[in-house]
Amino acid sequence: MAYNADADTRLDPRVRAILNLMPSGEPPVYASREDVLVAAQSPEALKLVEGQRQLMEICDTEDVATAKGLEMWTEKIESQPDGNVIHLEVTRPIGDEVVPCVYYIHGGGMASHSCTMGNYRAWSKIIAHHGICVVMVEFRNSMQPSSVNDIAPFPGGLNDCLSGLKWVHANAGALRVDNTRIVVSGESGGGNLTLAVGLKLKRDNQLDLVKGLYAFCPYIAGEYPRPELPSTVQNNGIFITLGGNGPALAYGIEHLEKRDPVAWPYWASTDDVSGFPPTVISVNECDPLRDEGIAFYRKLLEAGVSTRCRNVLGTMHATEVIPIVCPEITADAAAHLAAFAKS
Repeated sequence: MAYNADADTRLDPRVRAILNLMPSGEPPVYASREDVLVAAQSPEALKLVEGQRQLMEICDTEDVATAKGLEMWTEKIESQPDGNVIHLEVTRPIGDEVVPCVYYIHGGGMASHSCTMGNYRAWSKIIAHHGICVVMVEFRNSMQPSSVNDIAPFPGGLNDCLSGLKWVHANAGALRVDNTRIVVSGESGGGNLTLAVGLKLKRDNQLDLVKGLYAFCPYIAGEYPRPELPSTVQNNGIFITLGGNGPALAYGIEHLEKRDPVAWPYWASTDDVSGFPPTVISVNECDPLRDEGIAFYRKLLEAGVSTRCRNVLGTMHATEVIPIVCPEITADAAAHLAAFAKS
């Protein structure tokens, strides 16, 4: 039976209204990564991407998130080891005060979207108004280009995120950032990359580059449905529909088959996460991905990591980063993230 948002009494009525405007359908199954990339450039796929961008543009108005008191600019840097160029979108309070930094990684299943979309511009300003420098990394997606024209499978996007983070750390003085208070954050696919950054930094003995990790609704298992994760069945079809294999193929199916935790952090062991910095996992009650985030939180607890988990009732996947849906929920999330960076 198709999901009916109007019958789901768990949902905030404003979320229900948004869901009724969203397209639905079963995700396709592809034979190869090449087939995924061809489909991603089809007129239908490009029209859907443009429609999503236009919808997100209405999130960035002065009423939703004012630019007053903030300065914004773009840095273009070279990523390693491939030597490709990526963008860092910087938003911070005007002035010489040295402030904490939230290094933010946008969602889109590691496959699509862009931190230049209106909802992310607004989200960065909302966070920055708490006295934070927000640096959003425009990395290589694995399926559809962002404002960075290249695409790359794993570990391309992760390498870009790490390169941007290291650049921020090295250039903290110019950014007027306290490099002892850098928190990595992101939602959905960006939540995956947030946790993957932690896992890779641990492997490389560089965890001292970050003060903490804050993952919203992380997309980390990659293979669905999963009986040990009831939300992958109970909430499937609410905003996002799990199934199909497009994102996993685009990112690199071999890494999922190997259960590589740096590509898919759900598969990390307690030893893999032992020694992590303080970490927050935030999930949405009516999200198919809810339970994988909670499972990762429990793994952190078992490993002795200082960790907390938020379950935001009444919300769909990534409600926080669409600030026109439930503005007070967005405001609460931004305030919590900023306080985490400052604490």
